[in-house]
Amino acid sequence: VHLIPVNPIRENGLNPKSRKRIMPDLLTEPPAIDPVYEAHVYCNIPTIAERSMEGHAPHYFKLVSVQVLIRHGDRYPLYAIPKTKRPDIDCMLLPSRKPSHPQLEAFIKHMSKGSAAQMDGSLSSLPRYPSHSLCEMGELTQTGVVQHLRNGQLLREIYINKHKLLLSDWTSKQLYLETTGKSRTLQSALALLYTFLPDFDWKKINMRHQWSTIFCSGSCDCPMRNHYLEEEQRRQYSLRVKNNDLEKIYVDMAKIVGIPTRQLRASNPIDSLLCYFCHNVSFPCTKTGCIGMDHFKVIKRHQLEDERERQEKKLYFLYALLATHPLLNQTVNRLQRIAEGKKEEVFVLYSAHDVTLSPVLSALGITEARFPRFAARLVFELWQDGKRPKEHFIRILYNGADVTFQTSFCKDFYKRSSKPMCPLEKFVNFVKRDMFLVFNSTSYYDACRRRPL
Repeated sequence: VHLIPVNPIRENGLNPKSRKRIMPDLLTEPPAIDPVYEAHVYCNIPTIAERSMEGHAPHYFKLVSVQVLIRHGDRYPLYAIPKTKRPDIDCMLLPSRKPSHPQLEAFIKHMSKGSAAQMDGSLSSLPRYPSHSLCEMGELTQTGVVQHLRNGQLLREIYINKHKLLLSDWTSKQLYLETTGKSRTLQSALALLYTFLPDFDWKKINMRHQWSTIFCSGSCDCPMRNHYLEEEQRRQYSLRVKNNDLEKIYVDMAKIVGIPTRQLRASNPIDSLLCYFCHNVSFPCTKTGCIGMDHFKVIKRHQLEDERERQEKKLYFLYALLATHPLLNQTVNRLQRIAEGKKEEVFVLYSAHDVTLSPVLSALGITEARFPRFAARLVFELWQDGKRPKEHFIRILYNGADVTFQTSFCKDFYKRSSKPMCPLEKFVNFVKRDMFLVFNSTSYYDACRRRPL
């Protein structure tokens, strides 16, 4: 045995020579945001296999229902930078082109036979997959399709192969599918379902149309929600006006393009530049010069600072509570019926947008979550305790990470309990009652009409 001399340890357990290293300096600045790294995360380019925590539970727990809210996959921009050539991106699906997926070819063939599907209203006239050699504005790209083929495959391995949530003789009554009326959300849903379902049968696909991006269905009349959204937009404007670096960048870009600064800002250049960035295409040039990485970094950094201030100022949080209550209420009602043993949809898919997912994360109190990347997924799992069959629990996962105990309604429970998930009644009480406390109200109707003090 070799005895190695060590430095004496003081009573407080700290080695006196290394105290500086152990004790953090409390005045250190938070780590600087790296806009390029954050943009890569947002792009979500399918490369390495993803690790996920979905489907994890003690062996005596039984999975009884899964509800998934997704953002559509990678898309072509919704805005164009005036007087520049649009990014040259091909929206034809070619299995030989990267990124690809082993089931992409079969997916294309299957989507061309979709006449037997039940599609609500205007959904039936939308294309089942992207097919333009130069993408149309807002169109799903091949990358976007592959992102959701991967999502579906990952969820299938866990929920179908491992937990047998749906068997090979599944019926349409076991699914609830809803999408907004955009081709990118419908196509994202179909890509995920194609690799997820035990057998993709068009006759069993019944896709409902949701006209509202916040999925408020028949409960959309909420004056105070609109009030908080307007206040939040004023906050955004105020932050932008204070950012001198941003203003200089906009002025410089406007000169390159040859338009007034105000017109450039209105064209939302970050939306277009993210497409160039995610697809590794050179930023646009004119005779006067080129938009470059320096422009991109400043605009992206401002976007990230805006998200951080949004969390602190709480206006968005108040908007989010009122915006998402109808959707969360529908989710909770369904989970309660399933827990009571009533036959309900065991798999639910809402195919939506960043403006759907972001307020849901905020309302649940998941403040550490990043802004929804392309093909982001938020999953609600309902579990039955095998030892006490009347007890039901939920887990909430965001992009494969377990965020159950980041939620405002389950943080305290985690500190007091050894259970690895959250009792369903905690979620029910939050949605039915606690969401309205901050408005000094007891109901959604009242909170939507009560002016702040």
